[in-house]
Amino acid sequence: LEPNVVFVLCGIALTLIFLLLACRQFPGCGNIVTFSQFLFIAVEGFIFETNFGRKKPAIPIRYYFIMVAMFFTVSVVNNYALNLNIAMPLHMIFRSGSLIASMALGIIILKKRYSVYKYTSIALVSLGIFTCTFMSAKQVASDSSLNEDDGPQVFLWWLLGIAALTFALLMSARMGIFQEMLYKQFGKHSKEALFYNHALPLPGFLLLAPNIYHHAVLFSQTEPFQIPVIGLTLPIMWFYLLMNVVTQYVCIRGVFILTTECTSLTVTLVVTLRKFVSLIFSILYFRNPFTAWHWLGTTFVFVGTLMYTEVWNSLGPFLARWRKRPKEE
Repeated sequence: LEPNVVFVLCGIALTLIFLLLACRQFPGCGNIVTFSQFLFIAVEGFIFETNFGRKKPAIPIRYYFIMVAMFFTVSVVNNYALNLNIAMPLHMIFRSGSLIASMALGIIILKKRYSVYKYTSIALVSLGIFTCTFMSAKQVASDSSLNEDDGPQVFLWWLLGIAALTFALLMSARMGIFQEMLYKQFGKHSKEALFYNHALPLPGFLLLAPNIYHHAVLFSQTEPFQIPVIGLTLPIMWFYLLMNVVTQYVCIRGVFILTTECTSLTVTLVVTLRKFVSLIFSILYFRNPFTAWHWLGTTFVFVGTLMYTEVWNSLGPFLARWRKRPKEE
């Protein structure tokens, strides 16, 4: 693997581990985690990208406000979906269906047309998500821990969670199309977009201040943990949060390096691997029920994703070049 690929994969793995550790103790801590990530990236970008606000943005600021409104909405809705009886594996699988939303909105808004191969891949992804959603619905409806009065209410909350995920999926796809149109008009400015996407939403977290403060208090009440080497002692949840923020920053910076220096095939493979590793980690760590039907649906999702990105066609020339390499004596 190229060094940048290893860099990104390490960042993804570490971020996932610390996020799972935090979510297992406090499942509703998504807002404080997201706020911390936004704040850290915004401060770093303010210093190194905008030169303390002295650098004028290449893309007019009004477009960033529109992009940020979409980005903030998607982040918050996805976080709250976890509080609506949505299991983490279903959450990850559902979000893997971004291809469906992107294709649908691309056809409607950009008047794009795709090959039969692309439509087939989208059908596979749709079938996979439907299978996993349907099986999770059966599990929620038949949960033996619920009494007759609570069952229908919990199922309705689950339906609301599915609606929230659907809305976030479509909003995310619309944001991608909006970004594509901006980049065609003003050129690509990924570092600048990264900063404004994280700095401008910060005032919006005031709406979530009670929830963030509540979890900050809970984090402060956890058992103390001494950080190796430096010997600093702090509550263990604050340590998890700090490590999540740092590794998340490594992830985002690594992805930027990957998209600017590596081939599109490498980026596609790494992103697909991230989804698969995230799913497996979630299942094993949270011990969520995952039936054979769930595995079948997951297979459809990932095979469809690989078909859409045409990895099979790209691997042919790559393997041919690899076979022709002179063997070392």
